[in-house]
Amino acid sequence: MSVTHLTASGRGLGAESRTLRVGVVGAGFMGRVHAEAARRAGATVVAATASSPVRADAAAAAIGAQRGYPGVGELLDAAEIDVLHICTPNVTHAPLAAAALAAGAHVVCEKPLATGVTEAGGLVSAATDRIATVPFVYRFHPMVRELRARLTAGEAGTLTTVTGGYLQDWLSRATDENWRIDSGQGGASRAFGDIGSHWSDLFEFVTGDRIARLSARTAVVHGRDGQRTPPTEDLAAVLFATTRGLLGTLVVSQVAAGRKNRLHLELSGTDASFAFDQEDPERLWVGRREGGQVLLRDPDTLHPSAARYVRVPAGHAQGYQDCFDAFVADTYAAVRGESPDGLPTFADGLRAVRVTDAVLTSSAADGAWVEVAP
Repeated sequence: MSVTHLTASGRGLGAESRTLRVGVVGAGFMGRVHAEAARRAGATVVAATASSPVRADAAAAAIGAQRGYPGVGELLDAAEIDVLHICTPNVTHAPLAAAALAAGAHVVCEKPLATGVTEAGGLVSAATDRIATVPFVYRFHPMVRELRARLTAGEAGTLTTVTGGYLQDWLSRATDENWRIDSGQGGASRAFGDIGSHWSDLFEFVTGDRIARLSARTAVVHGRDGQRTPPTEDLAAVLFATTRGLLGTLVVSQVAAGRKNRLHLELSGTDASFAFDQEDPERLWVGRREGGQVLLRDPDTLHPSAARYVRVPAGHAQGYQDCFDAFVADTYAAVRGESPDGLPTFADGLRAVRVTDAVLTSSAADGAWVEVAP
């Protein structure tokens, strides 16, 4: 295969200055987001794939790639890429990532990394000499980095509880359809695997703590006519305890009318509490006994780890694509031999699959407490 392989250190290939060549598998919404972020990071999107030559050309046009290929094998053989972005239905993630790693490419794979713990673990093992990342992009909001810095500095005192959720409404009607509803394409979990994984990753990232055990219940709100595979959950409610003894509650729903992408978490401590809402990402609430305050995304007042991700002056909103751009830029920096802080890797993807697996196991056992593998 003609993959151009850059080592993590980039030695011998002029990686510091050479433009990275990128391939994207999947030309839907996420494929377009990945391709745009790749271009903004200075890479060239040279290849896209689809299931036939005609569709391959359409896929390339949709994401602005130089050429379309009728399959991933053909792309890896001919396109001489450095990084492959995988933006296809969930059940295809593991085989596509494995093929790319075997061909010597670095990989950016949409979550879930795999639909099973064993597959995800195998990808972590296979990626030991590659840069392999999963886009948990909410880590890249500047105010999330500010929250992480303040918690690390001990401003909260002793953290005691966390509450939060991730609420959407795009499947709130019985007539709503999407490939993710089909467990044959999306895997056994939908709501939690799709968006609950974002919340649990963000919580563990900002606190440095781990969900150790949990009790969960899931529910299917809409039975969809003609569905041939077992229904995936529309919502999940989770009670959990962490390694450090923190107690938490989490509600995840894709049938919450009026909520578009409300990822929110509130951490309560003995000295201060903090709250972040992804739909209002320019602000971070801090509460103390003496009163509360709202911190704004202002590079002149933020911790350096947060200010690094400020793209525009204070008062000019940043959002989702900015987070994605920062994630991809940090991934490419790692390909060139740098070590960006907080880059979500395949190990983080495996962690999300393990938490999701524990949620499904607990729900199937009527909410029994389940230990989450480290």
